[in-house]
Amino acid sequence: MRKIRLVLAVLVAVLGAPAQAARAEPAKGDVTWSVVPATAAGPDSRRVIDLALAGGAKVTEHVAVTNHSARPVAFTVDANDGYLTAGGLFDMRAADVTPTDGGSWITVPDTVTVAGGATAVIPVVIAVPANATPGDHPAGVTASLDTAAGQVRVQNRVGVRINLRVTGALDARLTVADVRATHHRSWNPFAAGALDVRYTVSNPGNVRAAADTRVTTAHLFGRRTWTDPSSARVREVFPGGTREFSTRLTGRWPLGRISTTVTVSASADGATAAAPAEVTVTGWALPIPQLLLVLALVLPALAARTWLRRRRARLERLLARARAEGRAEAAGSA
Repeated sequence: MRKIRLVLAVLVAVLGAPAQAARAEPAKGDVTWSVVPATAAGPDSRRVIDLALAGGAKVTEHVAVTNHSARPVAFTVDANDGYLTAGGLFDMRAADVTPTDGGSWITVPDTVTVAGGATAVIPVVIAVPANATPGDHPAGVTASLDTAAGQVRVQNRVGVRINLRVTGALDARLTVADVRATHHRSWNPFAAGALDVRYTVSNPGNVRAAADTRVTTAHLFGRRTWTDPSSARVREVFPGGTREFSTRLTGRWPLGRISTTVTVSASADGATAAAPAEVTVTGWALPIPQLLLVLALVLPALAARTWLRRRRARLERLLARARAEGRAEAAGSA
């Protein structure tokens, strides 16, 4: 370790100013902050900012940035378009990506300096273009701070989601495609298996919608329907977006041919939903463990039955031979 430290010291001395500058930058890992919706007077009780505006409208909202650390911090403020991650979490485009939708309608200060333990309220001006299309244009506002780890810089962002809707003709519509249903058997013949169902939901409408999903499985002996119990936020799909969902249905016995129907309805606030979309796929779930159990029970019985038949036949042949020999001896003595 002493040799390693010596080598590092020599490298720092050789590299000179760049290395020294990177190391001299103050560590910011102890800085924590939060960003919440607010009024001009301070934070309010909202979790997100919900707005329904007509084309050409202009409003001023506010967000509050609270610095939970002990020293003053200068935060970078930006607005951008919002999107959903594969897991359904709200996120924003990177700060170096130019917004093209709702984020481009928002104006915020470039920076805000907040004293240690204090809260600063910043204005968020939203100006909707007169020709904006009706529907949802998700966006958000963040306060970010760059941190340095050696020669690598990382931007940490905390923000507020803005559900920005332009009034007009609203189209709440979802489609479903790429349905796959795979049965996973249990090798315990007395235990049912599971059915893994995967499907893709797309939103060709103009408002965000939750995918209310029903999965129906049917086989020779009946049918059963399952409804997705997760919250609407988890099942949300933004306009123009696509998400893949999956679920596992337990207690599904392998009973041969099985059909799986996925029915998706759009659930959206303030919009009339279109007719549900539905796709059916067919597969096979063969009861192999159960067949093996039957064979394990039947084959020994058949073997025992065959052995008994052969033994009985052999005894009958011996008895017949003995009778024939007895009759022959009786005839010779006569």
